[in-house]
Amino acid sequence: MPKAFDEMNGNDGLRACFAGVARWLDGTSHDALGVKRREAELLFRRIGITFAVYGEGGDPERLIPFDLIPRVLGQGEWQRLARGLEQRVRALNLFLKDVYGKRDIIRAGKIPESLILGNETYRPIMEGFVPPGGVYTHVSGIDVVRTAPDEFFVLEDNCRTPSGVSYMLENREAMMRLFPELFATHRIAPVGHYPEELLETLKSVAPERCPGTPRVVLLTPGAYNSAYYEHCFLADEMGVECVEGADLFVRDDIVFMRTTNGPQRVDVIYRRIDDEYLDPEAFLPDSMLGVPGLMRAYRAGNVALANAPGAGIADDKAIYPYVPEMVRFYLSEEPLLSNVPTYLCERDADRAYVLEHLDELVVKLTHGSGGYGMLVGPHSTHAQREEFAARIKAKPAEYIAQPTLALSTVPTLVEAGIAPRHVDLRPFILTGGKGVRIIPGGLTRVALREGSLVVNSSQGGGTKDTWVLEDDAVPASGQSQSQSQSGGGFQSQSQAQSQLHEGGPQAQSQSQRQGG
Repeated sequence: MPKAFDEMNGNDGLRACFAGVARWLDGTSHDALGVKRREAELLFRRIGITFAVYGEGGDPERLIPFDLIPRVLGQGEWQRLARGLEQRVRALNLFLKDVYGKRDIIRAGKIPESLILGNETYRPIMEGFVPPGGVYTHVSGIDVVRTAPDEFFVLEDNCRTPSGVSYMLENREAMMRLFPELFATHRIAPVGHYPEELLETLKSVAPERCPGTPRVVLLTPGAYNSAYYEHCFLADEMGVECVEGADLFVRDDIVFMRTTNGPQRVDVIYRRIDDEYLDPEAFLPDSMLGVPGLMRAYRAGNVALANAPGAGIADDKAIYPYVPEMVRFYLSEEPLLSNVPTYLCERDADRAYVLEHLDELVVKLTHGSGGYGMLVGPHSTHAQREEFAARIKAKPAEYIAQPTLALSTVPTLVEAGIAPRHVDLRPFILTGGKGVRIIPGGLTRVALREGSLVVNSSQGGGTKDTWVLEDDAVPASGQSQSQSQSGGGFQSQSQAQSQLHEGGPQAQSQSQRQGG
C-alpha cells in the first residue's frame, strides 16, 4: 500500500492551513493535552453524548472517543470539494426521481434493470409518486477519503438516515470551550447554524396545501436506537417535537400529533426510522415503531417525509459504481469527485479477481454499515480470508470489493504522544425547495488504532473537529483574540462573557446555541 498523505506536513513540509495548529502543538505539553482530554470526556459525559452498541454484553452506552487536535481544510480545497458534493447529490436526487418514474437511465442501458428493481431497498410503493418539492434525499452524508493534496474519493453515499451531525456540532462546542486561545488565532467557518439550516430545509418541502406555518417533527424509533441522543439533540436545537410512532396518528389521510391541547396537524416529518418500520400498513405489518396510514397521507400530498422512503436505492453499495454515470446522464457534466474503483462480486470476472486478491482488497456487504461484515485484506489473517471467500462464493451478490486506499492521516493524540492516524470525512448536504446547502466541514472520523483503516465508532474509531478556514491566509502567530473575533458570532451558554467566535460574517445571523 502506498504511503499515506500527511494532511499537516504534506509532501514538502508544513502545509499553510495547519500552521496555527502546529504552533499551538509546539507550545503545549503532552501533559497539558492529557488534562484537556480528560476535561473533554467529563464534558461529554455530563451532556450525555453517547452511542449504543447492542449485542456485545455490558453497558451498551458508550462515549465516542474525541480527539483534541482538529483537522484543518483550507478554503480553496473546501470549495473544490463542496462543488463536487453538490453535483453528486443533485445527480442522486434526479436518479431517484427517474427510477420511480420514467426509468430513462434503465432504458438507456446505463444501469441494469435487475440491479434496481430486484434490490431490497427499492420501494414499489413510491412508483409514480413525486415527493413535495421533488426532493428525495433531503439530508445526505457523503463519506469522503483523501489520498493526496488534490485527490478526494467518495467512499459511499448515505441517502437514507445519515447520522453523526450531532457529534460534528458538539465537537465544535467542546473545542471552543477547551481551547479559546486557539480559536482566537483562526477564522473558522461556523457550523453551529446547521439546525437552523435543517429546519429551513424541512419547511421548504412542506406540502403545497399546508395551512399556515409548517409544523415539523422528528420521528425516532425511541431510546433503544443507537442514535437516540442525536434525535433528541437535533429536535431540541430545531425547536421541534421529538416523537415516537405512538405520538402520531392518521385521520382522513392527514397526520396528527397527540398533545395535551388535542390533536395538532403535522406537515413535515424528519424521520429517523428505517423504511421497513415506517408504516405497518405499507411495510412490516408487525412494526410497533411506525404510524399506520402514514404512506397514505404521504401519497395523498398531506405530509412530507425526509428522507423519502425508497431513497436507499441511491446509496446501495451495488449502485455506487454507477453514480459517476448518473452525473453524466442527468447533468451532462463530468464528475468532480471520483469513486473508488469497485468490483461487483456478482459479476463472474470481478468475483474471480476478488477471490484471487483478497489479501489486497477491502470487501464489504452491499447492505452493510458501521464497519460490520467487512474484510480489510492487508490486515486480515489467512483464516479470515478463507471465511470471506466462502461467503462470497455462497452469496456473491451481497458483496463488493475495493482496493485498499492509503487514507490520509492527521496528527492525533495517543498515549505515547502525537502520531498520525487515518481519517475520513462525512460532510452533510441539505437539499430542499430552495436548493442545496452544505455546512462547511463535516464529521471527521479517525481510526485510533495504529495502522487501522476502520474509522467507524462501532469498531473503535473516534471523531475530530473539522475546521474550514474562511480564507487561505496563514494565521498570524501573534494575532490577538479581539482581532480574531471582530467578525464573529457564535455563542454558547458557558461563553456568554468571553464571546468566543468561530469567525466570519456568516455567524452574525446565528442564534445562540445552548447545547450542553
